[in-house]
Amino acid sequence: MTPPLAGIVLAGGAARRLAGVDKPMLEVGGMPLLLRAVAALHGADDVVVVGPRREGVPGVRWTREDPPGSGPVAALAAGLDLVTADVVAVLAADLSAVTSRTIGRLRSALGDADGAVLVDDEGRRQWLLGVWRTSALRAALPADPAGASLRRTLGGLSIVDVPALPGEAADVDTPEDLPGG
Repeated sequence: MTPPLAGIVLAGGAARRLAGVDKPMLEVGGMPLLLRAVAALHGADDVVVVGPRREGVPGVRWTREDPPGSGPVAALAAGLDLVTADVVAVLAADLSAVTSRTIGRLRSALGDADGAVLVDDEGRRQWLLGVWRTSALRAALPADPAGASLRRTLGGLSIVDVPALPGEAADVDTPEDLPGG
């Protein structure tokens, strides 16, 4: 039997390369990026969004990293504080092409590993597009997660690399990353 899945969406950050706009609420194909990430977690028992509370995002629990803006490892720690499931999908809120199929592929690949992450077409692990064993993530967190490196925090875990389908690992960091941008 497949263990229950929770989801954590990291939706903080300053979007400096986008002139500080609320990046998770940018629309791609008529849907805000944050809602795309939440929709990809369809069927998850619990979805936690780490970042400032936004209107129009139903069915999620909200939390913040401490202190706010202290980076993705601190945000991951804050999200994990609310997760009870044994397996958790961890997503960035700026993924323009993530779907529930992506999450299903990662979950199927997990096997006995600590995590399964998408690998882009240049061979880079996408640390914020993966499915993980919750206990492994908790054990990997540093005592002070503020400002810690996500790659350094998670890189020592046993990881299955899952090749991305064309465009599947796309995220939005600059205006040029927006479809039609």
